[in-house]
Amino acid sequence: MIPKDHPRYQSLVTREHLAECARAGIVSLEGLTSHGRGEAFDYLLGEKTSASALRAEKTAAALLRLAKHPVLSVNGNTAALAAHEIALLQKASGALVEVNLFHRTPERVQQIEAVLRKAGAAVFSGEAERLLPLSHDRAFCRREGMYAADVVLVPLEDGDRCEVLVGMGKKVIAVDLNPLSRTAKTATLTIVDEVTRALPRIAEACTALSDDECRSLVAGLDNRGFLAEAKDEMARRLHALD
Repeated sequence: MIPKDHPRYQSLVTREHLAECARAGIVSLEGLTSHGRGEAFDYLLGEKTSASALRAEKTAAALLRLAKHPVLSVNGNTAALAAHEIALLQKASGALVEVNLFHRTPERVQQIEAVLRKAGAAVFSGEAERLLPLSHDRAFCRREGMYAADVVLVPLEDGDRCEVLVGMGKKVIAVDLNPLSRTAKTATLTIVDEVTRALPRIAEACTALSDDECRSLVAGLDNRGFLAEAKDEMARRLHALD
């Protein structure tokens, strides 16, 4: 019997919740595969936040705090896993919350927006346009939302949109448990941590950091260094299992 406070128990609860959300249409079937891939990398981290991830989370807070027009981009998995955490981060950072989906239908957008609103988030909604240079439906966003943003936080991202946003001159914060992914390597800042652990820490740092601390963290941002530390942490844990 797995104790309820054990990470394995929480993983089982999360999987069942995601399955329910998939049956309801909030999470796509492809999203379930994506979550399973992330879980595998989280095992390599010991299902806990590393020291380097904690520094990355503080740096993410600094980027959001210093931004003129920050946006939190939310997909189905993020809404299912962390709607409450998104609402807390929005309140702490002042960022807009906008739904952006690969498998997009009007009904699914409305469902996800309803989940976010129920959790306390103020969702920036309305008519979306095909504004990003992408061949799929992640191209749709709001002109005064993500399209106008200077900083975009993209939990559980796909690599091509991340690449496009960076190419448009935006600072992109990714939350990605896979330090080898195209998203992780393309983003301005990658947090190698599980989304429900990362978002509350970013929110906490948004309220705790001074302006001088924010500027210092952003000036010292080294994404390659964060990724290298994450890979080293995973390698150390694997080596310790021998």
